[in-house]
Amino acid sequence: MTLSESPHLPVADRTTAPAWDPVVLWSRPAAEREGTALLVMFHGHLANEEDLMGLVDHLPPNLTVASVRGPHAMGPGFTWFPLAQDTGYSVDLVTDTVAKVASWLDSVKAGHTSVSLLGFSMGMAVATTLLRHRPRDFTAVVGLSGFVVPAEGSEFFNDDDAAAHPVPLFWGRDQEDPVITADRIEFTHRWAVAHTNLTKVLYAGIAHSISMRELAHVKEFLELTVFGIEPQPNRR
Repeated sequence: MTLSESPHLPVADRTTAPAWDPVVLWSRPAAEREGTALLVMFHGHLANEEDLMGLVDHLPPNLTVASVRGPHAMGPGFTWFPLAQDTGYSVDLVTDTVAKVASWLDSVKAGHTSVSLLGFSMGMAVATTLLRHRPRDFTAVVGLSGFVVPAEGSEFFNDDDAAAHPVPLFWGRDQEDPVITADRIEFTHRWAVAHTNLTKVLYAGIAHSISMRELAHVKEFLELTVFGIEPQPNRR
């Protein structure tokens, strides 16, 4: 992930959870999380749990943020599942990973007032697959420069329920993103229009990254969908 005008990293504590036992960075110590809204973040391919923590200072301050490390070590970082063009890719590998994430979420969500998701690149596929698996569990989803995976007939995806109970989805990207292919973008757009309450914004010139303007929009989106705070005109 490349962030225009990257902010400093916040102080965070590192914990593990039972069952899957992932590495997680938290924006608050455990004693300060009770009664807060939770935002879970998923990094992109070959990154790690530290990659998105620089976003925290630009999100609503009353959130608790948890950034999760992908389960598979690869190259300089970690990944969630093989790339679609890799010979080892299958939708079952996607759902196996997301099932583990869902189980971990079950172990930490108690005490939080709501759970929302944010994913960058492949992390958006993780976030939206979680949403499709449990459409009624999440308050809002943010996808940045990412995509949605085809279900390929897997019963893991409860898309009919997602369409019946559409969750707010913010999808930000550059139309000239050199990483996410046109077929993935087309599928993602079709799925999101049919199954979510979609807010789609294009950001020229950011390529496969996140801009400060985009973060301002994400903050407004989360303030509205999670906390019911209307955007202020003078903040745009």
